Amino acid sequence: MGRAAAPGGGGGGAPRWLPWLGLCFWAAGAAAARGTDNSEVLPESIPSAPGTLPHFIEEPDDAYIIKSNPIALRCKARPAMQIFFKCNGEWVHQNEHVSEESLDESSGLKVREVFINVTRQQVEDFHGPEDYWCQCVAWSHLGTSKSRKASVRIAYLRKNFEQDPQGREVPIEGMIVLHCRPPEGVPAAEVEWLKNEEPIDSEQDENIDTRADHNLIIRQARLSDSGNYTCMAANIVAKRRSLSATVVVYVNGGWSSWTEWSACNVRCGRGWQKRSRTCTNPAPLNGGAFCEGMSVQKITCTSLCPVDGSWEVWSEWSVCSPECEHLRIRECTAPAPRNGGKFCEGLSQESENCTDGLCILDKKPLHEIKPQRWSRRGIESASDIALYSGLGAAVVAVAVLVIGVTLYRRSQSDYGVDVIDSSALTGGFQTFNFKTVRQGNSLLLNSAMQPDLTVSRTYSGPICLQDPLDKELMTESSLFNPLSDIKVKVQSSFMVSLGVSERAEYHGKNHSRTFPHGNNHSFSTMHPRNKTPYIQNLSSLPTRTELRTTGVFGHLGGRLVMPNTGVSLLIPHGAIPEENSWEIYMSINQGEPSIQSDGSEVLLSPEVTCGPPDMIVTTPFALTIPHCADVSSEHWNIHLKKRTQQGKWEEVMSVEDESTSCYCLLDPFACHVLLDSFGTYALTGEPITDCAVKQLKVAVFGCMSCNSLDYNLRVYCVDNTPCAFQEVVSDERHQGGQLLEEPKLLHFKGNTFSLQISVLDIPPFLWRIKPFTACQEVPFSRVWCSNRQPLHCAFSLERYTPTTTQLSCKICIRQLKGHEQILQVQTSILESEREAITFFAQEDSTFPAQTGPKAFKIPYSIRQRICATFDTPNAKGKDWQMLAQKNSINRNLSYFATQSSPSAVILNLWEARHQQDGDLDSLACALEEIGRTHTKLSNISESQLDEADFNYSRQNGL
Repeated sequence: MGRAAAPGGGGGGAPRWLPWLGLCFWAAGAAAARGTDNSEVLPESIPSAPGTLPHFIEEPDDAYIIKSNPIALRCKARPAMQIFFKCNGEWVHQNEHVSEESLDESSGLKVREVFINVTRQQVEDFHGPEDYWCQCVAWSHLGTSKSRKASVRIAYLRKNFEQDPQGREVPIEGMIVLHCRPPEGVPAAEVEWLKNEEPIDSEQDENIDTRADHNLIIRQARLSDSGNYTCMAANIVAKRRSLSATVVVYVNGGWSSWTEWSACNVRCGRGWQKRSRTCTNPAPLNGGAFCEGMSVQKITCTSLCPVDGSWEVWSEWSVCSPECEHLRIRECTAPAPRNGGKFCEGLSQESENCTDGLCILDKKPLHEIKPQRWSRRGIESASDIALYSGLGAAVVAVAVLVIGVTLYRRSQSDYGVDVIDSSALTGGFQTFNFKTVRQGNSLLLNSAMQPDLTVSRTYSGPICLQDPLDKELMTESSLFNPLSDIKVKVQSSFMVSLGVSERAEYHGKNHSRTFPHGNNHSFSTMHPRNKTPYIQNLSSLPTRTELRTTGVFGHLGGRLVMPNTGVSLLIPHGAIPEENSWEIYMSINQGEPSIQSDGSEVLLSPEVTCGPPDMIVTTPFALTIPHCADVSSEHWNIHLKKRTQQGKWEEVMSVEDESTSCYCLLDPFACHVLLDSFGTYALTGEPITDCAVKQLKVAVFGCMSCNSLDYNLRVYCVDNTPCAFQEVVSDERHQGGQLLEEPKLLHFKGNTFSLQISVLDIPPFLWRIKPFTACQEVPFSRVWCSNRQPLHCAFSLERYTPTTTQLSCKICIRQLKGHEQILQVQTSILESEREAITFFAQEDSTFPAQTGPKAFKIPYSIRQRICATFDTPNAKGKDWQMLAQKNSINRNLSYFATQSSPSAVILNLWEARHQQDGDLDSLACALEEIGRTHTKLSNISESQLDEADFNYSRQNGL
């Protein structure tokens, strides 16, 4: 479409009639100059009043061409005889104009309005230093007027943002700045921010500012500010979305106040007190850092032991008094009661007649008394004399018999254990009294000490006095078949020499709910001449091949715990059909592992068996297995394996795999597995790099040797699992060993470097160690695969004199180019002076099997409400997936999606992870953060819990 032609159809320049109009104006001007009145000469169309220049009522506006649609430019002027558009300095052809005329009623002047269309092709074909522009030119009798220039541009909006917002993790109350540079566009795009697909209105929230160069600024971050943020850019052409930026507002944990110090854990002697604090002020949220420092502090405490009083021997009888009585007294000073001990029982003085009835009456001899009185009393005195004489003769006969039997037995036997009742050698067992071995027996920790005959312990259970080294004590093996309910009284010093831990009472009949099967305790007598073979026999006692516990469970579910092993089994509510019950067992293999290492693969956990294998559950149960791998770094490839019926081991899954058959959650010291079938399971690990670390527990035990001047130290390095250390403790108890220092952790790397164990700082002139034995080295392979049997090194120390009773030294355990630990030994070799160190900080053997609601930390009514809330999908994502995320379960969520109640399985996993602490605060915080509940579970009173359990029992017909 041409723009060169003049509006009248002539050549370039002004329209054709412009010269004629100018000539008319020139003639009128000339006549006026000459003073001639030529008003009658002017045409009638020209008003007699003075004219005005055109005034634009409407000027053309800037316009944008969208896609291929043309745009219309318009202008309106008054008074205007003609209006034409001029674009880019050229006149637009008059055929392209659309004009309209009207009359302004107020002024009577002519109003003209003109339109033209501009196409995309016209704009694209223009190449100039500026944008395509158009303006209006209007004519009146007095001249022309020009409008403003209106630019015409092609509108567009590119697809890619020049800068997308980036995700941020900021602490609470920190500043959040999200940058956004929208795509290039004409006209420039306007920016809008979305949070979780909802527009953000900065005018309603003073904490948010979106005015600064398209950026989003949150001045003080709040927990509610966490979410997905999107930058929206839009103009008249299109809308564009940036990539979403995830903002996480985290809360670093803070310690609560310390609790009060607990009471001393022992009634007397040296023990410990502790106080604790929790990382709940505030609790860490959204990946915030956990509190630094210790959550538990311990200090030693010493309580004076109560000493019960004991009587001294009776004094000599006093002189006979005038009342024919003499006295004797005794005092409660052997020892005197102290520290709250009991006072002596009985009388402190005794009195009796001192004349055998021949007493002076009224200060006169008896022969002077009148006969009538003597006759009656004489008969009574005669009968009394006969009675006393008979009793005296009987007492003398019994004393002679006892002395004779005692002398005979001493001449026939010099055993350190005296059997008081001879019926033990004729069949069956009765009550025995084992006395302390005589002075000089080297089996005592200190043979120079006098035996304490006042302290004893009573043991009830089967006993067999059988020693293959003492043939003189038995004739037939049938004499030593143990019978039940036999009470044995053993002096404590004798028990120490046997290496048996002192317990208040041990029942011979094992109960499956209290003790694992296979705990057969027996004591043996010994002959003083065979002490050395007996010690060697103790050191080679076979260990138990299996730890086992059982419990009967029904529809209510429960928890089965293996004491002091870290192994537990959680049967959820409803896993067993109603009106059914099963006896479920769980065992740990303590013998030779049946799993064969493949290449560099090592066993990281015990082999745990649960059954019966043919039992079918409707809900996955949770099995907790301890492990010794340091999982803080990504240097292990850990697998869960199961033993088949043929005895072979097959891989169930890798811990990091995605699977719908089972689920593994790896914690720093244990692995929680959700399973559908019972069997034998174990964890194995394949180190990926040399930085893979196994956690070893190092401990030192000590005991006297058969030579009274020697003292043995045994240093153990075992996998850091409770069951491995329990096996060591059991062996040391049989050998009479004592734990000398609290065990410590050693991080052993898979870098093929060996382990060195050395004894340092031995006091000179008091102790000495055998030459070339102060340092021992263990090959790497022996330590790395130490799960087959406990690894230990023995050191033999010798005293220079028997008067040395204190031992102080250091034991260094270190890996070459690796971690190092120091065990400080400070002990007395005398049993009476040694401070006992607790083997296990927490005894969990009180209730190995718990059934019903009491076995679970979360009350059943609360659990039902949580499942009903989170099993229902929600548009905002606050469903069971959010519950899993808040409980640090971020992997393999497809497993939970296959369950009928994903929330219930998540809570079962929470129960397995928190069986020790039962930290309901963390669960309550997670629920409160999600926004589904504002009830803090930890504030539920015991009455509410009991009421919930009662209602639950009523609902289930209990």
